[in-house]
Amino acid sequence: MVNLIVIFMSIVFVNNFVLSQFLGICSFLGVSNKMSSAVGMGSAVVFVMVIAEAVTWPIQQLLNKFDMGYLQTVVFILVIAALVQFVEMFMKKYLPALQKALGIFLPLITTNCAILGATINAITFGYSFAESMIYSFGAGVGYMIAMILFAGVREEKLYNEEGVPAAFKGVPLILVSAAIMSLSFMGFAGMFQ
Repeated sequence: MVNLIVIFMSIVFVNNFVLSQFLGICSFLGVSNKMSSAVGMGSAVVFVMVIAEAVTWPIQQLLNKFDMGYLQTVVFILVIAALVQFVEMFMKKYLPALQKALGIFLPLITTNCAILGATINAITFGYSFAESMIYSFGAGVGYMIAMILFAGVREEKLYNEEGVPAAFKGVPLILVSAAIMSLSFMGFAGMFQ
């Protein structure tokens, strides 16, 4: 049980996919301009990560059994693409406002390297099924926390940009803010080993 807690806490805070491993940056920067979009995208990523791990872990065991591990990346991408299509159809039917707010970034989950990274890392680290599920859930939660925190920073920045030098307005200020946030998460290093 302690091992599962350590896996969860370390992937959420220390090895955060966005702020430490720099995976999923495209959607992180693209959708984090409003809190509602950040929460929606974060929730969708958590859902897809957990479901993708639940589906890909047994597939990997099957690939290993038949000595076909070289197909891992191709199979995982196909599984993730199918899951994202399912999430998009679900949101279109039951959450149309959120689906419209996410726009092009929802299909980008298909190519979000954070999801593929979570599924491959869990296999590479040799995690059991339960550990893999906790790892992918923690990775999704860490992604969502980073999105929500950054959306808060960006919303505040939109209302308070006076006094910022002209060269830093817009994208440069967003990137500097993301770098400072990434540095702040480095303070968690060493807490969970």
